[in-house]
Amino acid sequence: MDTDFSHKNLRGRTFRNQDLTEADFSHADLRGTNFTHAILRGANFSRAKAGIQRRWVVTLVLFTVLLAVMAGSIVGYVSAFLGFAGSYKAELAGNILGGTVLATGVPILTLTIFCIIMVRHGMGKAMGIGSLAAAMGIVLVAMISQFEPESSTEIIVIFVILRLIMGLGGIGGVFLGAIGLTTAVMIARQVPFIVGLGVLTGGVVGLWEGVLGSQGEATAWDWVLPIFITLVLMGLVAHITRQGVKGAKKFSLIKALSTSLATARGTSFYGANLTDANFHQATLKSANFRQGLLTRTNWHQVHKLDQARINGTYLADDSIRDLVVTKNAYEQSFDRQDLRHLNLQNANLTDASLIGADLSGANLQQANLTRAKLVQAQLYHTNLNQATLTGAYIQDWAISVDTQLAEVACDYIYMHLPTKDDPDPVRKPDNRQKTFAAGEFTDFISPIIKTLDLYQKQGVDMRDVAMASKSLDLFHQGGLDPSAAAIALKQIAEKFPEAGLEVVALEGRGNERVRVQARVAGDADRSQLSEAYFDQYQQVESMPQGDIQALLRGIEEKDERIRSLESMVMSALKEDKYYVESVYNLGDNVAEQRSININAGGDIGNISGVVAGDQSGVLNLGTISGDVTNTINQLPDTPDSREPGLKELLTELQAAIEGEPELEKEDKVEALEQVKVLAEVGQDPQAGPMQKAGKTAMKILKGTTAILPPTTQLVKECTKLLPAIGGLLLLL
Repeated sequence: MDTDFSHKNLRGRTFRNQDLTEADFSHADLRGTNFTHAILRGANFSRAKAGIQRRWVVTLVLFTVLLAVMAGSIVGYVSAFLGFAGSYKAELAGNILGGTVLATGVPILTLTIFCIIMVRHGMGKAMGIGSLAAAMGIVLVAMISQFEPESSTEIIVIFVILRLIMGLGGIGGVFLGAIGLTTAVMIARQVPFIVGLGVLTGGVVGLWEGVLGSQGEATAWDWVLPIFITLVLMGLVAHITRQGVKGAKKFSLIKALSTSLATARGTSFYGANLTDANFHQATLKSANFRQGLLTRTNWHQVHKLDQARINGTYLADDSIRDLVVTKNAYEQSFDRQDLRHLNLQNANLTDASLIGADLSGANLQQANLTRAKLVQAQLYHTNLNQATLTGAYIQDWAISVDTQLAEVACDYIYMHLPTKDDPDPVRKPDNRQKTFAAGEFTDFISPIIKTLDLYQKQGVDMRDVAMASKSLDLFHQGGLDPSAAAIALKQIAEKFPEAGLEVVALEGRGNERVRVQARVAGDADRSQLSEAYFDQYQQVESMPQGDIQALLRGIEEKDERIRSLESMVMSALKEDKYYVESVYNLGDNVAEQRSININAGGDIGNISGVVAGDQSGVLNLGTISGDVTNTINQLPDTPDSREPGLKELLTELQAAIEGEPELEKEDKVEALEQVKVLAEVGQDPQAGPMQKAGKTAMKILKGTTAILPPTTQLVKECTKLLPAIGGLLLLL
């Protein structure tokens, strides 16, 4: 089926119930087109023109003019009836109740009250009260008439009530006139003038009939009050029309009825599936979107959407309609509003307040959320790919595993809103002199998403977790020395004991990116701790490897857990995994900690109790040995058999590690993993990232041998093999 309808004349065509997924209707003339219950997912309606066909416009204009003349006639006649006492003057002049004043003043006063109610509280309430009052008046007149009134007082009462009922009919005239004029505004630019003339013409006819019909003749003074009342009621018609066109809630009934008339023969999207459809710069006057599925529909820069039938959809809200049309909410507030499934791609939400807003399923791709308040915002299944989140406040925001955060641009983020009691909004990165590197925010937030999903499965309340303490996030780019990291963490924990530093997460993204997350006391200066850590890390890293290992041995004499921490960092570095919950406590007291190991794909590896020295998640020796052998065998054979090549040297190193009795099983696994890295480097030694990985592997192997006695066979073999391997791989 051909789905290219761009620039075509489709006036009056019907596509009812058809599947038109991703069809192109750009620049098409869609006046009178019927898309009722059609499937229009991803369809393109950019710059299309909706509306009513000309023949139906003429019919609708004639109807509104007739409605206007009728409304004007009612207003004019009621005004004459209320303002001209005429033949009743003589009969009522001598009555002690002041018949003329009573018969004229009470109905006018009552009508005035109803007009005030109408202006202040809306047409619906005024019509309701007026109908009730008229019904009560009719009942009262019927009751009095049963007693055959003969006194002038009884006659006056009946007369006043009848005039009062007639006066309330003026509200009906105002109502009809407002509907006619509001509908006219929605039809065409010239129509309101024609309909307005109809109202005035009807008013003149009604006045003439009302004044002269009751008396046959009248003086100039007899016309003054009826004309004044008519002008007041005409002004009320104009006021209600203006408010109805603006969409004022008090006059929503007028807008709803007028829209129903104006869209009766317009473009119909009733019940259509418009998920991801694009109406960019389309003209949507007289279109009907009731019962439509408007998920992530693009309304950017559309025209005359307020003249479409949108009641029952999120477009009926003025603020939301303005948001999706302009895509500009700079410094605006949408706190706790329902913004689900909106298309806000490329929207400017800078400094917007979205506290408690529900943005689930919304398209915020490439949106600018700089300094936006996303506190308690719901972002389930929300597309934030390539959005800007620099300076945004994300305290207690609700994200999930299906929240899309790829390529988010973010220099820094705030984990809390500032308050008087806590003016520090918890900036990440913690060091205020640093910003996230490209892609680092996504790395920062990804494990949080997976952890949230895991906590949810375990029934853990994240609010309790968040209140327990605050986190210190330490990001490493371009490689990491595990020994230096372990030493630096231990040293700043001793330097700042009041911080209560405790490592709670280790995340690896290969050798290039590593994040160490520590739990600290709520009043700790995270910026100071971050700066102190990296200063200490750089100092230690610059030391010769032998000095680093000597320093490690010195710390190990006081705290044997330092090797456990080093191994944890190594594992996170190489295995592309992370640990959540406490895995290592840097304080004086140690209790059994709980560790959850999740690999890079999000699968849960194990949930177990971990004590210092327990290497949960580390591959067993047999598995890693086989992997190393397979990787080495992928290297090419050495052409000159007289000199051992890389393949032979790595095979010798593997055998030396596996046969060393002084080396613990966990250390053998660690050393073999470094041999595997060197074999991978040998497959592409010129690659920059592989060079960094190779240098780190060499450091770790040297550190492993540094803890062994110099007389062991592995130390002797590494003294000979490592320089040769480093030379072949250009790592020296």
